[in-house]
Amino acid sequence: MIGKLLVRGMLLGLVAGLLSFGFLKLAGEPSVDRAIAFESAMEEARAAEDKAKGLPAPVEEPELVSRHVQAGVGLLTGVAVYSTAFGGLFSLAFALAYRRMGDFGARATSALLAMAGFVSVYLTPVLKYPANPPSVGLAETIDMRTSLYFAMILISLAAMIAAGMLRLRLAPRFGNWNAALMAAAAYVVVVSVVAMALPEVNEVPEGFPATLLWQFRIASLGGQAIMWGSLGLLFGLAAERVFAAHEPLLRRSTV
Repeated sequence: MIGKLLVRGMLLGLVAGLLSFGFLKLAGEPSVDRAIAFESAMEEARAAEDKAKGLPAPVEEPELVSRHVQAGVGLLTGVAVYSTAFGGLFSLAFALAYRRMGDFGARATSALLAMAGFVSVYLTPVLKYPANPPSVGLAETIDMRTSLYFAMILISLAAMIAAGMLRLRLAPRFGNWNAALMAAAAYVVVVSVVAMALPEVNEVPEGFPATLLWQFRIASLGGQAIMWGSLGLLFGLAAERVFAAHEPLLRRSTV
């Protein structure tokens, strides 16, 4: 049964990725184009200043991948691979969490798991280290910024898992609703302390349009919300059908 859930999770992850790609293509790519135009204008201004000072012009590096390929096949491939992988991981997490999160059916478990994944894997880390378009960020700090971002993801995910276990422990004493609120509060406290302890990263260049930065981050948020939301809803339906198909077999084996 886990194998069937894994296959369906990966396929539905691909579907969710295609939906996310469509949104990012329409809502995100215009912001990327404007950010690249801003970066090009900055480079031209620096080149003009260097020329006025008599400095040699910088050597232009060859373009390995065209912008057309990046915005089309490149974006589609990246989103599809990312979403398919997350779909497989999501199915395994579902198999582990089903009936252990509480007396929830397949649809409710899938929806709650997707919500928890969206918050812990994307929303919380991006509140500390927001998504930035091209021309935002220094090349020499990319390793540091990547390490900090993934550290925030791992800590947030671990805190979410711990909060889920805490809810199960508190539920018999305080009730499901109160236990959920207490676990959520504990999660918020932990990630808030961690976020304040981690160093700040602010490398937005002077003069970068605030509206453009906001539009890019909203597009990134929308793409992730579509992926996680679609995966949670579609996988719940698929898992429900898998369980329904296996139920007669389980009954026969017990007779």
